[in-house]
Amino acid sequence: MLNRVTVENVLNESLARGGDFAEIYLEDKITSNIKLVQGDIKDSLSGRDYGIGIRILDGTNSVYGYTNSPSEAELIKLARSLSLSVSGGRKAQPGSFEESIHSGNNPIKIQLSTVEKKEKVELLKRSYLAAKEYDQVISQVTSAYMEEEQNILIANSDGLWTSDSRSRVRFAVSATASLNGELQQGYYAPGASMGYELFNYVDVAKVGLEAARIAKAMIHADYAPSGKMPVVLENGFGGVLFHEACGHALEASFVSKGTSAFGGKLEQEVASKHITAIDDGTITNGWGTTNIDDEGTPTRKNVLIQNGVLKSYLVDKLNGRRMGLESTGSARRQSYRYPPTSRMNNTYIAPGHMSLSDLIGSIEMGLYAKNLGGGSVNPATGDFNFSVMEGYLIKNGRIAEPVRGATLVGNGIEILKLIDGVGSNLKMGQGMCGASSGSVPVNVGQPAIRVSSITVGGRKEE
Repeated sequence: MLNRVTVENVLNESLARGGDFAEIYLEDKITSNIKLVQGDIKDSLSGRDYGIGIRILDGTNSVYGYTNSPSEAELIKLARSLSLSVSGGRKAQPGSFEESIHSGNNPIKIQLSTVEKKEKVELLKRSYLAAKEYDQVISQVTSAYMEEEQNILIANSDGLWTSDSRSRVRFAVSATASLNGELQQGYYAPGASMGYELFNYVDVAKVGLEAARIAKAMIHADYAPSGKMPVVLENGFGGVLFHEACGHALEASFVSKGTSAFGGKLEQEVASKHITAIDDGTITNGWGTTNIDDEGTPTRKNVLIQNGVLKSYLVDKLNGRRMGLESTGSARRQSYRYPPTSRMNNTYIAPGHMSLSDLIGSIEMGLYAKNLGGGSVNPATGDFNFSVMEGYLIKNGRIAEPVRGATLVGNGIEILKLIDGVGSNLKMGQGMCGASSGSVPVNVGQPAIRVSSITVGGRKEE
């Protein structure tokens, strides 16, 4: 880490020619990734990434740069270079540091770096065997183990001095089923912000079995029909639809620029009264949980939509200035190479009171989307397109035969208003979210929900 005298000197140099705020972000991260393909180790990569970023704000303008060198001379040089982009003479002096400590959101029992690599490889082999032996249609299995231990220091000209230690581990299995020249894939990848004790709760054999189960179900499935129909989205990773189609549009990075479909709609009804949507950066050991955000603000639970009414955006310091709003602890970045901006942490739709059978029982013909795949969205309009990794027809109030090739097409704001049923079985799913500040881990979640009508893209084989 850096000593305080060096940090004071760098912040002072950052503000020497203008600007009203300066910030230093130091990161020291150790990562380890192991990939097993068809039972053999394909990749085993470990590394350390160290760097320091400096940001200067001047009103609603920002300049950012970074270096891998911790030397005071190099940091002063970088600060001087960045300060040339602001003007008007000195406007602020760095304040005296007051250390701020926030901890407890992600307790760690077994440090990841203390466990030998051979033990982690055994986990991969166990998941591979479970998936490969599930059924003869499973032709390929890839298992991956990913971990990181990150330490950060954040200091700024307002006198903030704070740090955080973060550990994350994730285990992923991808299974491919082959039949008559066609391929279908199943994927399952649980993870958490915790230590190696994750594997006291996650059975890697069951992870492999789940990936294989999805692949087998879809290789034997007929193609999905197309048209508008009721859709029930299962819990867990089904929440990615809200995350992508609505969550991004609630980030201040879009709202402040006038490119969000939710801009100017605070306290207005934007969703069905059944919907309460939350982003919570404090969920214990959540995949997207931290003690502080990447500007040093403590994370918190932010109610975005309450009973259909828009209550809050996700706000970082810079975009908060543009909007006249305080930070909500939502500034995130992939690494020191990126300036922070507003991002989601653990975003979910709050549970209701209906059972899955209640949600499905009234549907004569529709689609049950048990697992969603990838998708795309335009935050300015809310238009989205998502693939269904695992789907089933609903016939006469019951889940019927599996179908593949389904896509969900629609508009996020319109879909929010068409949700007419919310289940009680809240669950989280883990993913990586990419945006202007890089790729960050996020939880997406929901109970099962029913949408009265979505356009389903698909086809029926003749």
